[in-house]
Amino acid sequence: MASTKQLPLFESWGRYPRLQAAELAPIHWSTDFPRQSVAPAQLPVGLGRSYGDVCLLENGVLLETSGLDRFLAFDPSTGILRCEAGVSLAQILDFAVPRGFFLPVTPGTKFVTVGGAIANDIHGKNHHVAGSFGCHVRQLELVRSDGSSIICSPERNADWFRATVGGCGLTGLITWAEIQMRPIVSPRIDYEGIQFHGIDELIELFKSNSGIEYTVAWIDCVSTGANFARGIYMLGDHSDVPAPLVAGGKAKLNFPVDLPAVFLNRHTMRAFNEVYFHKQFGKRVKSLVHYEPFFYPLDAVLHWNRMYGKDGLLQFQCALPWEGGKEGMIELLRAITRSGLASFLAVLKAFGDIPSPGMLSFPMPGLMLALDFPIREGVSFKLLDNLASITREHGGRLYSAKDARMTAEQFQAFYPQWQEFSRYVDPGFDSAFWQRVTGRRPIDG
Repeated sequence: MASTKQLPLFESWGRYPRLQAAELAPIHWSTDFPRQSVAPAQLPVGLGRSYGDVCLLENGVLLETSGLDRFLAFDPSTGILRCEAGVSLAQILDFAVPRGFFLPVTPGTKFVTVGGAIANDIHGKNHHVAGSFGCHVRQLELVRSDGSSIICSPERNADWFRATVGGCGLTGLITWAEIQMRPIVSPRIDYEGIQFHGIDELIELFKSNSGIEYTVAWIDCVSTGANFARGIYMLGDHSDVPAPLVAGGKAKLNFPVDLPAVFLNRHTMRAFNEVYFHKQFGKRVKSLVHYEPFFYPLDAVLHWNRMYGKDGLLQFQCALPWEGGKEGMIELLRAITRSGLASFLAVLKAFGDIPSPGMLSFPMPGLMLALDFPIREGVSFKLLDNLASITREHGGRLYSAKDARMTAEQFQAFYPQWQEFSRYVDPGFDSAFWQRVTGRRPIDG
């Protein structure tokens, strides 16, 4: 059994809530699990980049999986990679890019593990053409707390595969997975940035560029009047001009301290958004950029979450169906501007109609909005509760990996398959998130 150490407090990337675990159990080999003791409950944890409490378990054992970091097999003729679940996307890129391959789907950070990518069925800028991460997982091994091992794939033990992909780490410990990589001939992206004004113009851009692999928009959630819902639409494709296959470098900056709460306010964010909107000279700009700043701009700064202050941040991430999605998005944005809370990390994407493989997978055809808010007493929680209600009224859903506020009633409405999924939850596993959305733990704040 792996050695353990006491862990007084553990927090997610949002730094809220902070919960005390009974124990941190590093997993370096698949033989380190299952543990001899079956109590208290356990939960796998990767690099802690989930925002809410999906990776937290009060008074439980956190199975720290980043030690499962070995590459097991790679076929350069097919691009099929087999690796342990603790391997990070950053490690995969360092390995695969020089060999002419890239991740099939990547989120806005490369500092997540393969196990976490599967458990949260992550998505990226190319959902409309590639679907979610789980669509590219060929098979995986799931080890249960009773010691049983299940090889899962879309064809083999398909029910377990559907439960594990997007299953928030609750079905057992993923020890390894096989991923279908995509070929590239250059590390560069053919990039274009387009300024837009309003949701109508943005939706038209999404529809007219559906053949481009990567599309995303930054949207100004502070400005009002003629500048309401303005932003920059960004699109790109892997360059087809061969170039030296050089992976990205290491982060060179470190956010050293927690900023005072007063720093992030409506005035500073309005100034930031004004500068960001006008950072490009002209309505349209084109350039050839390395994949690193295109996919992972925030990864250049370590501990950037400290800019939100010691109280942490809340992320709101929702998906709305195309039918009524525009009206719902406008209502969400107006509620945000009325609240007075500032957010400069505001992203809007279009989800395609490729079905996600998981029972609890988040994507649905339509629009996706993600924003980070500083935690402000009496304001932040009230705003997120309001945004969740608007999302539900318009037939949308929230993303479990980014959530800290969803009620049990809301979760069960957003994910009606939850009861089917619950039959696959490992009896030795639990999480603060699962306790909250099944009504066993109240919402704080």
